[in-house]
Amino acid sequence: MKIIKSISLSILFASVCVSTIQAQSLPAANEIVKSVNSRNEGEHVIQNFNMMLTNKNGQTQSRETVIYRKDYKDQRKTMIVFKNPSNVKGTGFMSFDYNDKTKEDDQWLYLPALKKTRRISASNRGDYFLGTDFTYEDIKLGSKLSTTNYSYKTVKEETIDGHKCYLLEGTPLNEKVKKELGYGKVHYWVDAQIWFVRKTMYWDVAGNLLKTTNAQTIEKIEGIWSIKKLEAENHKTSHKTLITFSAIDYKTQIEDDLFTEESLMRGGK
Repeated sequence: MKIIKSISLSILFASVCVSTIQAQSLPAANEIVKSVNSRNEGEHVIQNFNMMLTNKNGQTQSRETVIYRKDYKDQRKTMIVFKNPSNVKGTGFMSFDYNDKTKEDDQWLYLPALKKTRRISASNRGDYFLGTDFTYEDIKLGSKLSTTNYSYKTVKEETIDGHKCYLLEGTPLNEKVKKELGYGKVHYWVDAQIWFVRKTMYWDVAGNLLKTTNAQTIEKIEGIWSIKKLEAENHKTSHKTLITFSAIDYKTQIEDDLFTEESLMRGGK
């Protein structure tokens, strides 16, 4: 009996040592977040954005949009304009994401049927974006990680689709953020070579698995790692959104006067 107890303690001690060594060898969470957010995305980009929405019965809807994004010294400006089908044509979304994190971001939505823009408040940033499985906050962040919503810790190293990744756990900083985002916890699998999030799992505020997103295709375009296909699946509703990016253009300049409410109402013209 003493021999069995001694062996068990040895195995337990060895397991603790291995876990400790693995934890010590993992990069700090803030270093991973910094690497993701400092990855080159180009100063500006224009790209087409096709969204295929599939409901639980397998019925689909397709939506075609154009995205304009330009980075400034103190902020990032983004505009999304819907081109097709006719029932959403002309709908537009614009976001100003400020580097000064004490300043609240500005977001506007234009609906042609109402012929006016509506400001999206911080309390609505967890709402789903025009029938997709991405929230306004998800759309605003793109492939970056928030430095104001979560505290992070590095959990372990795992392989996703053959790529070495670090599993990062994000926990909302407080109850207000948790309520606004609608997420109680988020897991990110960050590619250890190119610092791109390959997979994300979200839990709701009650601790239930809510949705999963997978970056299905990531390619280097004009020397910049770019996502080509991104799928989101809502586990509660069985609804899916597949986004396919095309005509990705990092060279064509974007005029500053594109990012105005007037331009948003004219469909980015």
